[in-house]
Amino acid sequence: MSNPSTSRIKGARLLARWLLSAEWRSHPARAAVAIATIALGVALGYAVQLINSAAFNEFSAATKSLSGQADLQVRGAQPTLDESWYPRLSAEPGVALASPVLDLDVTVPHQSASLKVLGIDVFKAGRMTPALVGVPSAEHPFDTLADDTIFLSPAAQQWLKTSPGQEVALRSGTALVRLRVAGGLAESRVGQRLAVMDIAAAQWRFGRTGKLSRIDLQLERGIDRESFKKKLQARLGNQLVISETRDDESRTDRLSRAYRINMNVLALVALFTGAFLVFSTQALAVVRRRSQFAMLRVLGFTRIRLLSQILLEGALLGILGSIIGLALGFAMASTALRFFGSDLGGGYFPGVQPQVSFEPIATAIFFALGIGVSMLGSLAPALEAARARPAAALKAGSEEGALARLATPWPALACLVAALALTQSPPVFDVPILGYVAVALMLVGGIALMPRCTAMLFAALSLRHARRPGRRATTTLALARLANAPGQASIAMGGVLSSFALIVAMAIMVASFRVSVDEWLGHLLSANLYVRVAPNGDTGGWRLDEQAALASVKDVAHAAFTRTSRVTLDPSRPAVAVLAREIDAADPGANLQMTGPVLPPSALSADETPMWISEAMVDLYGYRLGQRIRLPIGQSEHTFVVAGVWRDYVRQTGAIQLRLADYRRLTGDATATDAAITVARGASVDGVVAAMRGLPFGAAMEFTQPVEIRARTLTIFDRSFAVTYLLEAVAIVIGLFGVAATFSAQALSRAREFGMLRHVGVTRRQILAILAAEGAMLTALGIAVGFALGLAISLILVFVVNPQSFHWSMSLHIPWPTLIAVALVMLASSCATAVVAGRKAVSLDAVRAVKEDW
Repeated sequence: MSNPSTSRIKGARLLARWLLSAEWRSHPARAAVAIATIALGVALGYAVQLINSAAFNEFSAATKSLSGQADLQVRGAQPTLDESWYPRLSAEPGVALASPVLDLDVTVPHQSASLKVLGIDVFKAGRMTPALVGVPSAEHPFDTLADDTIFLSPAAQQWLKTSPGQEVALRSGTALVRLRVAGGLAESRVGQRLAVMDIAAAQWRFGRTGKLSRIDLQLERGIDRESFKKKLQARLGNQLVISETRDDESRTDRLSRAYRINMNVLALVALFTGAFLVFSTQALAVVRRRSQFAMLRVLGFTRIRLLSQILLEGALLGILGSIIGLALGFAMASTALRFFGSDLGGGYFPGVQPQVSFEPIATAIFFALGIGVSMLGSLAPALEAARARPAAALKAGSEEGALARLATPWPALACLVAALALTQSPPVFDVPILGYVAVALMLVGGIALMPRCTAMLFAALSLRHARRPGRRATTTLALARLANAPGQASIAMGGVLSSFALIVAMAIMVASFRVSVDEWLGHLLSANLYVRVAPNGDTGGWRLDEQAALASVKDVAHAAFTRTSRVTLDPSRPAVAVLAREIDAADPGANLQMTGPVLPPSALSADETPMWISEAMVDLYGYRLGQRIRLPIGQSEHTFVVAGVWRDYVRQTGAIQLRLADYRRLTGDATATDAAITVARGASVDGVVAAMRGLPFGAAMEFTQPVEIRARTLTIFDRSFAVTYLLEAVAIVIGLFGVAATFSAQALSRAREFGMLRHVGVTRRQILAILAAEGAMLTALGIAVGFALGLAISLILVFVVNPQSFHWSMSLHIPWPTLIAVALVMLASSCATAVVAGRKAVSLDAVRAVKEDW
C-alpha cells in the first residue's frame, strides 16, 4: 500500500509539471523570448569575465616569471637608478643575493609595438631567475657574455621573423643596433615577447651606461620580509622604491580594474534588462491565468504552493537561459581571444596570448545571476497571485485590480531619492560601485512610477478628447482603455522604457566621451606636423645637435620639443607620466586644456618650480591647486607647486607637465622624444617632411599630421567601445522582443473584450486601429519617459561613474540623430507588432469569445 504523503508529493509534482507545460505549450514564443534574453545577458557578462580574467592571469604570470625567486625589488622612482646602488645593496645585512637588471622597452623598426629587452648578469640571474638565462649553441658557449648577441623567446622570434644565427635591428636613439640572435631562453610564457642580453652590453648599446632599472634581492632565510622592507625603505628615502611581486600584480590590477569592471557592468545591462522582460512576461501570464489560479485555490491549492509554482516557472526560465548563456559566453570568449585579442580594445595586456579556461566560481556566479534575475522578475507577480482572494479573482474584469499595487508611488520615489543620494558618494576601492547602484535604483524607480504616470496622463488625454467635437471612436476607445487599465499598459511599456532608457544613457555617455576627446585633440594639436623619434618603446631620443638640425630645416617656423618620462610615487600604483614641454606659465591654456583656475607666475617665488597636473593626480594622490609637493625628479627631491589642473584622456594613472627648461635643469637630461613642428605660412608640410627625411637620422623618425592623429585616436576609441556599441544593439533587440511578447500576450488576453466590441458593431479593422493607436501612444510615452530616465542615468555615468573610474571629466553631448532613429524604429515596430498580434485575437469567433466570460 502506498504512503499517502508520498502520493501527495507525486501529485503535487505532476500538477506543477502540468501547469508549466500547459503554459509553455500555449505561449512558446513568449517563454522563448524570456529565455533568449536571459541567455544573451549571461553570455555577454560571462564572455567579458572570461576574457579579462584570462588576460589578467596570463599577464600576471608573465610578470612573475620576470621576478623569479626574488623576495624584493629595488627600483628608482625614475625609470633608472645609478648602478652604484648595486654593491651597496649587495652588502646590506640580510641580503643573500642581489641581481642587477636593466629593463627596456626597445623600439623595433617597422613594428607597431616595442620589444622588452632585459639586460642581466648571467651569473646572478642563473641563481635567481634561471628562466631568463639564454641558451647558447654548443659551438658558442660564451655568447651569453658577448656584446653583440641577444636571446629571444619563441614568441619574439616568431614576431620578428628571425631564428638563431640571424640578425635583428633595434633602435637606440636615432641609430640602429644590430645584434645576432644567439639562441632562445631557458623558459618563457606562451606568447611572451622577450629578449635577454648581457647587462653591460645592454647598457652600452642602448645608451644606459652606469644605469639600472632594478635590483632583485633574495633575502637570507629567517629574515622577516615586511620588517626588512620597511627598515630599508626608511634608509633609502624616496629616490628608491622597494616593491614585491604582489606590487606588480597590484599595479596591473589597478591599471585595468576600472576598464574590466566597466565592461562587466555594461555586459550585465542586458541581463538586468532581461529581468524586466521576465517580469512583464510573468505578470501578464499571472493576470491572464488569474481565474485558473483562483480555481486551484478553491480546490485546495495553498498560497505557498501557488507562490512556489510561479517562482518555479521563473526559475526554470532562468535555468534554461543561464545554461544556454554560459555555453554561448564560453564560445564568444574563445572566439574573441582567437581573432580580436585579449583586452577588448583596452590595450592593458600587450604581448600575451591567454587561453580561455573553465572558471568554476565565475560560472556559478553567472548561473546564479541568470536564475536570480529571472526569479526577481517573477517575484512581484507571484506575490500578487498568492495574495489574491479566490472569490474576487474568479470574477471577470478583476485583472486590473491585480496590478493596483504597482501604482503605489512611494517605493519608486524612495528608489529615486536613494539614487540621488548615492551619486554624492565617493568610489569604493577606486571603483564607482555606489554610482552603479544609483543607476540601477534610478532605472527601477523610473519604471515603478510608470503606472501612476500612465493613469494620470491618459486620464487627462481621455477627458480632453471627450470634449472635442467630431472625435474618432477608435481614438476614444484606445484612450479609455489606457486610462482605465494603467497597470497593464505600464507592463506593456516596461520593456520599451527600460531598453530605450539604457540605449539613451549609453549613447549619450559614449557620444559625450567621443566628442570631448575630439575637442581635446583639437585643442592640443595646434601644430602642422608631429614628429617622433620612436613611435613605441623608451630607447629613442634626439640629442641637442639633432634637435637643432630639425629646427633649422627650411620652412620650419618653430619646433617645440617634448621629453616624456615617468616617476613612481606609490609602489602599488602604476608610474606617473612626466611630460616636459614648452609651456607659458602665464598662459598654460595655450598648450593644455585646463579645467579650472591657474596660478600666475607672480604667485610663485623665484626658487619654486611650477607643475601642471592631470585630473587623475587630484583623485589618486589628493594634489590641489597651490599645494607644495616634493617629488623625486632628478638626482634628488625638489619642491614643486601645483599651478593648475589639465584634462588628459590618455593616462588615467596620472600625469605631470613641467616646463622643458625646468626638467633639463633638474635632471640634466637634454634629449627629446617628440617635436611639434609649425610650418611657415605658405610652405608645404610635405616639403618639410621630405627635407627632414633627408637628415642623417631621418629614417628613424615617424611623421604624423593632426588629421591622421585624430583619425587614429578615434579609431582606437571606437574599438575600445566596441562592446558598448554591441550592448546598445542588444538593448534595441531586447526592447523589440519585449514589445512583441507583451503586445502579443495582451492581445490574446483581451479576446473577450474584442468579442464584445464585435457584438456592438465595431469592425475588425477598427479593432486593429485601436490596437495600433494604443501601441503608438504607449510606445511614444515609453520613449518620452525613457529619454528622460536615460538622460538622468547618463548624467550619473558622465559626471559620476566616468570620473570615478578613469579620473577624467567630460562635457555632455546628446546624439540626437541616433536617438531619433532608434525611437522611430521602436515606434514603428510597436505599432506593427500590436496589429500583427491583434489579428489572431480578432480572428476568434465573437460569440465564443464572449461566452468565455460566463
